[in-house]
Amino acid sequence: MMKRLSLLIAALLVMASAAFAQQRGEQPSHEQMQAYLRTLTSHPDQHILTPDPEAAKVSPYRGTKNYGKRIAVFGGSLSVNKESDAAKQMWANLLNAEVTTYGVGGAGFSCEQGYTLQKQVDTAGVYDVYILWASTNDYTNSRECGTWKDYTAYDGFDESKLTTQCGGINYCIRKLMEKNPQAEIYFFTSLRFFGSDAGHNPFSEEPNKTGKTFSEYIDAQKACCAHYGVPVLDQFNLQGINEFNCRLYYQRDLLHMNEDGYRKIGPVQASFLSNGR
Repeated sequence: MMKRLSLLIAALLVMASAAFAQQRGEQPSHEQMQAYLRTLTSHPDQHILTPDPEAAKVSPYRGTKNYGKRIAVFGGSLSVNKESDAAKQMWANLLNAEVTTYGVGGAGFSCEQGYTLQKQVDTAGVYDVYILWASTNDYTNSRECGTWKDYTAYDGFDESKLTTQCGGINYCIRKLMEKNPQAEIYFFTSLRFFGSDAGHNPFSEEPNKTGKTFSEYIDAQKACCAHYGVPVLDQFNLQGINEFNCRLYYQRDLLHMNEDGYRKIGPVQASFLSNGR
């Protein structure tokens, strides 16, 4: 109880500081925003979607490996924003699945980025299918990308590497396997964003403060999964959204998708989730 009270007080103080800055016509500083993100937590009990029985009866995915399974999702805002329910309800209906979301806005795989996916996975229950949905937060906040060897047997599971995107991915995979060795673990790569060339151009040479491009972060995500044999949905390349049509599918910030964006990617996700390919 005391710990929860302390976290609540800390969150209120950070929010008050940010609000005061805005009253003076200032944007909250990067440090203020990061401090606020660290006070957030998962609320999976508030993010449970159940299937429409009538829709599930006529699903083309009846009889597939993951039909009727329980699914847990971990990620940043793109996994938990209310608009994302447009896609996740498709999964629920097409796969006759209960879908629970642990995602938190601002989260990344790095242990330094918001209510990290490492913490989300730590608090998760036992499910049949786990989805690690990569955000843009590690890249945009210049958390070190790392390599597929971070926090693996190759470095003795070096906990200092949990600050990197790759260290965080490998931690999550290991922890989920410990929770349920028979579970299916699937990985969704980061989606495109359109606030800068690097966010949507795979050939961009525009780096973040670590010197890495967004494409290099995505390639590293896939390398970690290749090491452990985790199936990957390459959302960056299969999203079907580019500079010519992005305003149809994204909110004004060109970072977060609107409901139409999720309706576009949802069937692709459901097909992949039905059997992991």
